[in-house]
Amino acid sequence: MKICVLGLGYIGLPTALLLAAHGSDVVGVDVKQSVVDCLNHGKLPFKEPGIEDLYQQAKDRFVAEREPGAADVFLIAVPTPLDPATKVSDLSYVKRAADTIAAHLREGNLVILESTVPPGTSERVVIPRLEKSGVTIRDFLYAHCPERAIPGRTLKEMVCNSRIIGGYDRDSTDQATSLYQTFVCGEIYQTDTRTAEFVKLMENTCRDVNIALANEFAKLADECGVNVWEAISLANKHPRVSILNPGPGVGGHCIAIDPWFLTENSTRCRMVSTAREVNDSMPNYVLHITRDLLTGIKDPVISIFGVAYKGNVGDTRESPAFKFIQLAENEGYAIRCHDPYVREFPHPLMEMADAAAGSNCIVILADHDCFRGIEPAGLRMRTKFVIDARNILDHEQWTSQGFAVRVLGDGSLVHPVPLDEGIPPAGLYSTDATRPITASSPPSVPLLSPDGRERFL
Repeated sequence: MKICVLGLGYIGLPTALLLAAHGSDVVGVDVKQSVVDCLNHGKLPFKEPGIEDLYQQAKDRFVAEREPGAADVFLIAVPTPLDPATKVSDLSYVKRAADTIAAHLREGNLVILESTVPPGTSERVVIPRLEKSGVTIRDFLYAHCPERAIPGRTLKEMVCNSRIIGGYDRDSTDQATSLYQTFVCGEIYQTDTRTAEFVKLMENTCRDVNIALANEFAKLADECGVNVWEAISLANKHPRVSILNPGPGVGGHCIAIDPWFLTENSTRCRMVSTAREVNDSMPNYVLHITRDLLTGIKDPVISIFGVAYKGNVGDTRESPAFKFIQLAENEGYAIRCHDPYVREFPHPLMEMADAAAGSNCIVILADHDCFRGIEPAGLRMRTKFVIDARNILDHEQWTSQGFAVRVLGDGSLVHPVPLDEGIPPAGLYSTDATRPITASSPPSVPLLSPDGRERFL
């Protein structure tokens, strides 16, 4: 069987390699010549656990091209971005892929759409474009099979997770099911095309709404003087309660995007759009916390640790870091960025020590495991403030080194008074960073003098 996979990104390439490793001849198509050249020279365009070994298994049956040709199966895995101005899906890549396939479509071919799309896209957009080939639906087969994998676990989840197969008709559904059964070990559930489109969006919207609730709890906890992390842990002891963790925002190409796809043509959805607004506002909230800590400091510098949208991946799509950085720079803060996983980013990426040197505040935005083991004693800060928006640091270790630690939703709202030339007055911050302290118990807030030596107030 010859399969043509259009789109060799985070989903398309692993899917193509899995199909090739399980016996199909696969042509991977991508519009970027650099991606095609990279793959045909035995290199991979991105990192993912297990993908190098999979490539070695698949390389004899896989080739990358710029244009598709005749095939038995065409699989579309191209991006479907969101127009940030209108909050409406951009289906231009899907349309272009369908038009390209139409030039090669023959009776009996199977076309599979994996790209995430609004409900009804297959019927209203994709199939009509495919029919311009002169072959009508039912003479070719069609199914929507949305992916359910996340960066860092893509291959494992593609193989082990259950899959939804939404066929245009019974024959389409069965043929697509047979194809996925060559590598999927999880359960395969069959339905119609529009329901499959809806289910994928519903899954990620559910997570977005739940995260928004956790973020609301974090804000309320700060106002009430309650540690939300302890409160969530206790609430989750209830057998029917499962609250997620709050954070600095939601990123990635799924959770931050799919709710808008679901509601873009609706006038009746309020909870979904409100949840999106809550999660999109979290970088603003983290910046408010940062501003409180740095009030009065002259020429403040913020060091951002983690610009990826989640931990242990190099994917920055829709990362909360973008908004946080833009907001911070608009307010006059100097920004330095460090992320050991990210290769390319609009702002220069620095080594950890360089990003922290002379900085006033570290802001943890991504929960990379490597951040948990940071030795704070080795960071030469100008003022020792850290905002742990993911609650991953060993806070006792950091406070023992003189850092004032602020955790998102820890209930310790601090309202600083103006500072004199960037030097915090005694009694402003508690070194355990869980509560304000009084002037009767002054903290030791280390600063660096011009000669680089630490001094304490």
